[in-house]
Amino acid sequence: MASLMGSLYIGASGLQVSNNALNTTAHNMANIDTEGYTRQQVSQGTRPYITTEKDFRVISWKQTGLGVAYNNCKQVRSLFLDQSYRQETGREAFYDVSVTTLEEIEDQLQEMNGTEFADSLSNLWVAVQEMSKNPTSAVNQSTLVTRANEFITRANSVYEGFTNYQDNMNLKVADLVEQINKIGDRISELNLQIVEIESGQQEHANDLRDERNLLLDQLGELGKISYYEDIFGNVLVQFEGTQFVTTDHVNHMACDNVLTSDKGGSPVGYNTPYWEFAAKKEYDEVQEEWVVTDIRGAKVFDLTKTISTAMNTDIGELRSTLLARGDHHANYHDITEDGTGAYYNQNIAQSVIMNVEAEFDQMIKNICTAINQVYREAGSNPVTLGEVDGKTSDYDLFKVMDEEDCLNYDIDENHKAGTVRKEYIITNLAVNSIYLEEPTAMKFILEDGSEDNTTVENLKTAFTTAQYLINPNVATKTDFVGYYNMLVSQVATSGDVYKGIRSNQEITVAAVENAREQIVGVSSDEELEYMIKFQNAFNASSRYINVVGEMLEHVVTALGS
Repeated sequence: MASLMGSLYIGASGLQVSNNALNTTAHNMANIDTEGYTRQQVSQGTRPYITTEKDFRVISWKQTGLGVAYNNCKQVRSLFLDQSYRQETGREAFYDVSVTTLEEIEDQLQEMNGTEFADSLSNLWVAVQEMSKNPTSAVNQSTLVTRANEFITRANSVYEGFTNYQDNMNLKVADLVEQINKIGDRISELNLQIVEIESGQQEHANDLRDERNLLLDQLGELGKISYYEDIFGNVLVQFEGTQFVTTDHVNHMACDNVLTSDKGGSPVGYNTPYWEFAAKKEYDEVQEEWVVTDIRGAKVFDLTKTISTAMNTDIGELRSTLLARGDHHANYHDITEDGTGAYYNQNIAQSVIMNVEAEFDQMIKNICTAINQVYREAGSNPVTLGEVDGKTSDYDLFKVMDEEDCLNYDIDENHKAGTVRKEYIITNLAVNSIYLEEPTAMKFILEDGSEDNTTVENLKTAFTTAQYLINPNVATKTDFVGYYNMLVSQVATSGDVYKGIRSNQEITVAAVENAREQIVGVSSDEELEYMIKFQNAFNASSRYINVVGEMLEHVVTALGS
């Protein structure tokens, strides 16, 4: 009688475990399309046996089973594939930013208001050629001035497009930093909830773990991360080698956007991510709060490191955005800063936008300088320039704008304004107002009344002489048209290289993701098989209980009679 009553509990355990397994299977099916969801499995085992007799002469003792036990509901994941996926998606995001930036640069160079910038350079060259046919023609002189004005206007427009995109990327940096902080805060919250739920060792917070794993996936796209789970269930995260999420707090990032030198006009404030806990601070008695005074030892990234897959310095959207954006609006000074190319290679070459800005500005500067030199030489012949009787620079076709529009603030590392200097760069250049008012002011007539063919030939020579290097790393000299073609070709080649890397990375990510999905993903066919299996087990337990119940009824009836 007692054994039959115990058998009821065995059947009840089967019902309970099968019911839990069915609920888990239904939960898997319901979340088959949920992002970040991990397939769950029920782990079953036997309850402790009751030993009725021990005999060491036999293999098995006499024991009575107590039914099936519901051990736990576990997630099915691969730590290796998780780490690989987060690293490779971060690398893919890195090169995706580079490709997107180069595509934007190509758009700026190739299309401005429906007209390629190359057309304005070509039109200026054609105007110079037409001048050589008839230098004294008012039509030709007017056309040259018009084309020069069109050229400098479009050049300014292209450069402004670069700087605007650069500034937009700067705003993106702040958004990415905020996003990283929010992810860190949420991971910390989930750590507390998971530890609280699992501390009794009776339940696994699988859905919360799914959300935490999804956040780690997102964080992996933004930067290089490493992490591990402690014995309590907390996930501790490092971001770019610095402890980010700890057991009890999150080390937040902040953005320092004080003025930095842009070497080309007004000062510009660019966001520099740094760790708040590592920055140097001083107490401001006026504001009655602690103020950050120095972030040099607290910067999140060392952007001077070489970009290398072997060194894992090509991971993360934030790093790529900072590299592509650079730290100022570049100009030709960044190429010729030290005469050796060391400054250029360390500070400019790795930035997609700054590199093109510097090379483009250098091209405009070279063209304007060469043309002005020809005009000055003509002015010293002398050649009549209206009623102006001054320095030879008065004859320049291109002039630097008012000095107040050309100030550049040099900022040292402590963010203190340094010297102010006047720059001969694209944003400061315009066609001489004298020629805009009177295109024929430069007569191109010698003292004896003959045409000044020497000057127009010198203009042609200035365009066709190969004497310019696009940057310190290129040994082939080229002329103006060749310089621009080389610049465009460089952008296109870099774009193809980055697109190739990104394509290969997409294949790698897809392969890792598919391998991971085979483990963590929910298969409807497999879950239906489990559902049939557990349903049959539930029915078997139910029938077992019915049989034991009938036996008990028979015993009770027999005893009663």
